[in-house]
Amino acid sequence: MTKKTSNSKAALLLTLLCTWAGPYLWAHGNERGTAKATIGNAEVTISYAGPALKGRDPLSMIQHGQLWRLGADIPTTLETTGDLDFGGTRVTKGKYILLARMNAPGKWSLIVSNKPVQHFDDSAKVAEIPMEFEQGKDSVEVMKITLNREGDRGVMEVAWGTARLRASFMAAK
Repeated sequence: MTKKTSNSKAALLLTLLCTWAGPYLWAHGNERGTAKATIGNAEVTISYAGPALKGRDPLSMIQHGQLWRLGADIPTTLETTGDLDFGGTRVTKGKYILLARMNAPGKWSLIVSNKPVQHFDDSAKVAEIPMEFEQGKDSVEVMKITLNREGDRGVMEVAWGTARLRASFMAAK
Protein backbone atom coordinates (compact mmCIF):
# COMPACT_ATOMS: atom_id res chain seq x y z
CA MET A 1 0.00 0.00 0.00
CA THR A 2 1.40 3.38 -0.92
CA LYS A 3 1.60 6.30 1.45
CA LYS A 4 -0.93 8.18 -0.69
CA THR A 5 -3.47 5.31 -0.43
CA SER A 6 -2.90 5.04 3.32
CA ASN A 7 -3.44 8.78 3.79
CA SER A 8 -6.59 8.65 1.64
CA LYS A 9 -8.03 5.83 3.75
CA ALA A 10 -7.21 7.69 6.97
CA ALA A 11 -8.84 10.87 5.65
CA LEU A 12 -11.95 8.92 4.60
CA LEU A 13 -12.18 7.24 8.03
CA LEU A 14 -11.80 10.60 9.83
CA THR A 15 -14.45 12.18 7.58
CA LEU A 16 -16.90 9.34 8.28
CA LEU A 17 -16.24 9.51 12.01
CA CYS A 18 -16.78 13.27 12.14
CA THR A 19 -19.91 13.04 9.98
CA TRP A 20 -21.62 10.29 11.98
CA ALA A 21 -20.27 10.70 15.49
CA GLY A 22 -19.28 14.36 15.46
CA PRO A 23 -22.64 15.77 16.53
CA TYR A 24 -22.67 13.44 19.55
CA LEU A 25 -19.05 13.96 20.48
CA TRP A 26 -18.84 17.72 20.15
CA ALA A 27 -22.41 19.03 20.42
CA HIS A 28 -22.40 22.14 22.56
CA GLY A 29 -19.79 20.72 24.93
CA ASN A 30 -22.40 19.14 27.22
CA GLU A 31 -21.05 16.37 29.42
CA ARG A 32 -22.14 12.82 28.66
CA GLY A 33 -23.21 10.74 31.64
CA THR A 34 -24.24 7.19 32.40
CA ALA A 35 -26.04 5.79 35.43
CA LYS A 36 -26.24 2.02 36.00
CA ALA A 37 -27.84 -0.29 38.54
CA THR A 38 -29.03 -3.87 38.83
CA ILE A 39 -32.73 -3.97 39.66
CA GLY A 40 -33.91 -7.52 40.28
CA ASN A 41 -32.28 -9.49 37.46
CA ALA A 42 -32.25 -6.52 35.09
CA GLU A 43 -29.19 -4.45 34.26
CA VAL A 44 -30.52 -0.91 33.83
CA THR A 45 -28.53 1.86 32.14
CA ILE A 46 -29.50 5.50 31.69
CA SER A 47 -27.43 7.51 29.19
CA TYR A 48 -27.72 11.28 28.89
CA ALA A 49 -25.99 14.56 28.05
CA GLY A 50 -26.02 17.01 30.97
CA PRO A 51 -26.67 20.65 30.14
CA ALA A 52 -24.92 23.36 32.17
CA LEU A 53 -26.91 26.06 33.97
CA LYS A 54 -24.89 28.97 32.58
CA GLY A 55 -26.77 31.31 34.93
CA ARG A 56 -30.21 30.03 33.90
CA ASP A 57 -33.04 28.86 36.14
CA PRO A 58 -34.17 25.45 34.81
CA LEU A 59 -37.60 25.66 36.43
CA SER A 60 -38.38 28.95 34.70
CA MET A 61 -37.47 27.48 31.29
CA ILE A 62 -40.17 24.77 31.35
CA GLN A 63 -43.86 25.61 30.95
CA HIS A 64 -46.67 23.62 32.60
CA GLY A 65 -47.62 20.65 30.44
CA GLN A 66 -44.43 20.92 28.40
CA LEU A 67 -42.24 17.84 27.83
CA TRP A 68 -38.57 18.03 28.74
CA ARG A 69 -36.13 15.58 27.19
CA LEU A 70 -34.15 15.31 30.44
CA GLY A 71 -30.88 16.46 29.01
CA ALA A 72 -29.23 18.18 26.09
CA ASP A 73 -28.27 17.47 22.50
CA ILE A 74 -29.50 13.87 22.29
CA PRO A 75 -32.35 11.92 23.88
CA THR A 76 -31.85 10.50 27.37
CA THR A 77 -32.23 6.74 27.10
CA LEU A 78 -33.07 3.90 29.46
CA GLU A 79 -31.88 0.45 28.44
CA THR A 80 -32.85 -2.64 30.39
CA THR A 81 -31.99 -6.33 30.04
CA GLY A 82 -35.16 -7.37 31.87
CA ASP A 83 -38.77 -6.26 32.17
CA LEU A 84 -39.50 -3.41 34.59
CA ASP A 85 -42.62 -2.22 36.40
CA PHE A 86 -43.34 1.51 36.28
CA GLY A 87 -46.32 2.08 38.58
CA GLY A 88 -48.12 -1.07 37.45
CA THR A 89 -47.21 -0.72 33.77
CA ARG A 90 -44.86 -3.37 32.40
CA VAL A 91 -41.96 -2.02 30.35
CA THR A 92 -40.39 -4.91 28.44
CA LYS A 93 -36.63 -5.29 28.09
CA GLY A 94 -35.17 -3.00 25.48
CA LYS A 95 -34.18 0.61 24.91
CA TYR A 96 -36.46 3.59 25.56
CA ILE A 97 -36.37 7.38 25.72
CA LEU A 98 -36.99 9.15 29.03
CA LEU A 99 -38.92 12.42 29.17
CA ALA A 100 -40.31 14.49 32.01
CA ARG A 101 -43.38 16.69 32.16
CA MET A 102 -44.16 19.48 34.61
CA ASN A 103 -47.90 19.07 35.16
CA ALA A 104 -48.13 21.96 37.66
CA PRO A 105 -45.62 23.72 39.94
CA GLY A 106 -43.92 20.96 41.95
CA LYS A 107 -45.89 18.20 40.15
CA TRP A 108 -43.82 16.21 37.67
CA SER A 109 -44.08 12.91 35.87
CA LEU A 110 -41.53 10.63 34.23
CA ILE A 111 -42.48 9.30 30.82
CA VAL A 112 -41.00 6.20 29.22
CA SER A 113 -41.37 6.63 25.47
CA ASN A 114 -40.47 4.94 22.23
CA LYS A 115 -40.08 8.30 20.43
CA PRO A 116 -38.04 11.44 21.17
CA VAL A 117 -39.77 14.61 22.35
CA GLN A 118 -39.98 16.21 18.90
CA HIS A 119 -41.95 13.17 17.62
CA PHE A 120 -43.85 12.40 20.83
CA ASP A 121 -47.58 11.78 20.87
CA ASP A 122 -49.74 9.73 23.22
CA SER A 123 -49.13 6.56 21.20
CA ALA A 124 -45.38 6.89 21.96
CA LYS A 125 -45.94 6.73 25.73
CA VAL A 126 -45.04 3.32 27.15
CA ALA A 127 -45.43 4.31 30.83
CA GLU A 128 -45.87 7.41 32.98
CA ILE A 129 -45.28 7.71 36.73
CA PRO A 130 -45.22 10.59 39.21
CA MET A 131 -41.88 12.10 40.20
CA GLU A 132 -41.16 13.53 43.62
CA PHE A 133 -39.94 17.12 43.49
CA GLU A 134 -37.89 18.97 46.07
CA GLN A 135 -35.59 21.97 46.25
CA GLY A 136 -31.99 21.04 47.06
CA LYS A 137 -29.75 23.11 49.29
CA ASP A 138 -26.89 23.30 46.84
CA SER A 139 -27.04 24.16 43.16
CA VAL A 140 -25.81 21.58 40.61
CA GLU A 141 -24.22 23.37 37.62
CA VAL A 142 -24.29 20.42 35.18
CA MET A 143 -27.39 18.23 35.20
CA LYS A 144 -26.70 14.83 36.71
CA ILE A 145 -28.79 11.66 36.68
CA THR A 146 -28.15 8.95 39.25
CA LEU A 147 -29.66 5.49 39.47
CA ASN A 148 -29.57 3.48 42.69
CA ARG A 149 -31.10 0.33 44.04
CA GLU A 150 -33.05 0.87 47.24
CA GLY A 151 -34.33 -2.49 48.44
CA ASP A 152 -36.21 -4.04 45.52
CA ARG A 153 -36.70 -0.70 43.77
CA GLY A 154 -34.68 1.33 41.31
CA VAL A 155 -34.57 5.03 42.14
CA MET A 156 -33.62 7.59 39.50
CA GLU A 157 -32.74 11.12 40.58
CA VAL A 158 -32.27 14.12 38.32
CA ALA A 159 -30.38 17.06 39.86
CA TRP A 160 -30.03 20.39 38.06
CA GLY A 161 -29.80 23.77 39.69
CA THR A 162 -31.62 23.38 42.99
CA ALA A 163 -34.31 21.10 41.51
CA ARG A 164 -34.33 17.44 42.47
CA LEU A 165 -36.68 15.00 40.74
CA ARG A 166 -36.99 11.37 41.86
CA ALA A 167 -38.86 8.44 40.37
CA SER A 168 -38.88 4.81 41.36
CA PHE A 169 -39.66 1.56 39.59
CA MET A 170 -39.05 -2.13 40.15
CA ALA A 171 -38.31 -5.33 38.30
CA ALA A 172 -41.47 -6.82 36.80
CA LYS A 173 -42.75 -10.02 38.38
